[in-house]
Amino acid sequence: MAQFNELSALFINCTLKKSPELSHTDGLISLASKVMQTQGVNTTSFRAVDYDIPPGIQHDMRGKGYDSDPWPELSEQLLAADILVMCGPIWLAENSSVMRIVLERMYATSSALNEKGQFKMYGKVAGTLVSGNEDGVKHASMGNLFALQHIGYTIPPQADAGWLGTIGPGKSYLDEGSGGPENDFTNRNTTTMVWNLMYLAKLLKDNHFFPQKGNSRSDWENGIKPGFDQIDKWF
Repeated sequence: MAQFNELSALFINCTLKKSPELSHTDGLISLASKVMQTQGVNTTSFRAVDYDIPPGIQHDMRGKGYDSDPWPELSEQLLAADILVMCGPIWLAENSSVMRIVLERMYATSSALNEKGQFKMYGKVAGTLVSGNEDGVKHASMGNLFALQHIGYTIPPQADAGWLGTIGPGKSYLDEGSGGPENDFTNRNTTTMVWNLMYLAKLLKDNHFFPQKGNSRSDWENGIKPGFDQIDKWF
């Protein structure tokens, strides 16, 4: 049986609600986190909106019109975690504005390189959880997973899960009588996502992550271009 007690996971809740207001997305985070904890994974989470993260595509937005920026410190938690799960609600059939801000700030952070010259998120895995009472879980997940893989995260199969209540006004996930916490489809998919994240994170960690050949920015800049340098003509 696989052991996961050397893994750590970070859940970022992109709700629009500051603590301690009830966040229904927190219900899905709690489910996924508890499944991980049964297997020894160390889990942490935070609400991005609690930190007033400025929008932008710089690692540090101080000096860009903002007096403070918590993102450089928060981003250290991403670098320390083996698994990242981006979580949030659906509004107007899209991810929340907070989700977009966090993903954009992650995009700036991703330009940093590891000791192999790869993006620093190489070797880390990611998934997404989406909640709401209007349609669009797959649409929102699609955007999140594309962004995460683009900045270096590895995405396992079935790396998304979510819950939707009645379309339009109605009960949300943690409301009494919503049926959300009892929903077998959501519980199954969330558990499947968790196990695939753990399996892949352990597989990568046990095998020293991705080899350097062919994907190192530093190598390319130093003229090392394996495969490409063997092509005489490509058009």
